[in-house]
Amino acid sequence: MKRSKKTFNDQQVSSDRESGAVLKNTELKWGPSPMTLMGFIAVLLMVLTVVFLAAFFFGDLPSDCLWTLVEARTFHAKHSKVSEKDILQPLTVPKDRLLGGLLPTGFDETSCLSRYESHLYSKPLQHKPSSYLISGFRRYEALHKQCGPYTELYNRTVDLIKSGEYSSDSSVCNYVVWISYSGLGNRILTLATAFLYALLTNRVLLVDPRANLHNLFCEPFPEVSWLLPPDFPIIDQFSSFNKKSPHSYGYMVRNNVTGNSRTPSFLYLHLCHDFDVQDKLFFCDTDQTFLHKVPWLFVKSNNYYIPALFLIPSFEQELNNLFPEKGTVFHFLGRYLFHPTNSVWGLITRYYQAYLAQADEKIGIQIRVFSLGVSNFKYVLNQILACATKENLLPQVNLNEPIANSSGKTKTISVLMTSLSSRYFEEIRNMYWQNPTVTGEVVSVFQPSHEEHQQTEKLMHDRKALAEIYLLSLTDKLVTSGWSTFGYVAYSLGGLKPWILYKFQEGTVHNPPCFRATSLEPCYHSPPYYDCKKKTASNNTVSIAPHVRHCEDNSWGLKLFDRKGKM
Repeated sequence: MKRSKKTFNDQQVSSDRESGAVLKNTELKWGPSPMTLMGFIAVLLMVLTVVFLAAFFFGDLPSDCLWTLVEARTFHAKHSKVSEKDILQPLTVPKDRLLGGLLPTGFDETSCLSRYESHLYSKPLQHKPSSYLISGFRRYEALHKQCGPYTELYNRTVDLIKSGEYSSDSSVCNYVVWISYSGLGNRILTLATAFLYALLTNRVLLVDPRANLHNLFCEPFPEVSWLLPPDFPIIDQFSSFNKKSPHSYGYMVRNNVTGNSRTPSFLYLHLCHDFDVQDKLFFCDTDQTFLHKVPWLFVKSNNYYIPALFLIPSFEQELNNLFPEKGTVFHFLGRYLFHPTNSVWGLITRYYQAYLAQADEKIGIQIRVFSLGVSNFKYVLNQILACATKENLLPQVNLNEPIANSSGKTKTISVLMTSLSSRYFEEIRNMYWQNPTVTGEVVSVFQPSHEEHQQTEKLMHDRKALAEIYLLSLTDKLVTSGWSTFGYVAYSLGGLKPWILYKFQEGTVHNPPCFRATSLEPCYHSPPYYDCKKKTASNNTVSIAPHVRHCEDNSWGLKLFDRKGKM
């Protein structure tokens, strides 16, 4: 049976016109007869009963959805072949429109269609955000409105940088400015991390405007932009910030500048993979006490360092309140912050409707190869096929028969592949085109783009990449590449536990070829491994918190897990 999106707004009850004539005659004869009065009361009671039941079961639905409910029931009564699933699906959708309370109201919906339409394509949230997290988002939105760009308090705090002077009582609003760095997957992960840090430290998050972010994502906060204004005093220095910069916190520690009584008006935090020991002091409580006094913090990173925030004692209780389920941190932050712009949303929805919507099952395969070569291609291709077939994600092909003998309805599978190269897609597509499957399924294979090379911060390249990340998150089952931040974002946004391919290493054959992730969280590839009390390097970080452990795909990386290790 072919699936189609059903709406009931255009459905007409065939007897409407006929009942109109009866109604006119009834109106002419209307009178206060007992029988008529009793009939009117009975009808009124029936209507009130329906409304009460609808309000009970669909209490947070808007009024127009109750009309949809009535129309759906009428349609169902007259067309019994329509399944209950097809009828109820549109009715439950508005209930999750705000994603369990994650999203705020008050936006112009047409300016960002994805914000309130994503629930039509995504699976319902499998995990419920805590009421404390939802309240935290609402508090932050109020702070952002009060201190955001061009507000009076913002202008006053910007003057501190212009003058170079600062006193502890002169700043009402404090800020963390995210500086764009690295590829799209890394940028998404580090931006979410910077936002959580802002949430924990009562700061306002502002975003580097040079990153084309406004062409990829809608504004996440009502009324006031999250983009740092282009006339910001030191914006031209962002590109030169590194661990050797005089304004770097690590540099200042190395040179004993932080011991001075004067607090600087701003500091740069270098939290990239190449950070020094002094930069790692960011993750120590005593240093956080000092940083709390600085009104402007500029942070650059290419790592998802949220797991290390869980190891800072002063943040521990707040993080536990925000995220009782530790494996859902990025899932909720991502669903709250990242809403594709209308141009990107168009790429997503058109592709989904054309190639994925009608399939009985949607399988995503994300391929990221960090070292190129002919032998690598053959190995990775065989690894993908071995993983997909051994884990029963894709059916095996029948090399001995030209056509499959199937009885009954044929199952359709759409495979969405993403890669910089088209070679993997071509091989797998041809395999399922040239051979039937052993069990009779029809497998279609698609790849939206193949850019050949990563083109960081090129707008159309980034738009395609974001569309592909989002499309992968909409699949039913997902295979991703180890170490790939692109894959991390896709499975975590979708709330999917993926099968992760082991990273290719020359001369190594992985058996099994992949493993099932046990957490929705991304991996922090370059953790600090620093003992704040002893002020020395340490490898015992994992023993500090039971929910912070090594990543499955990176033996020295850190990742958040639920205490039981299951999602």
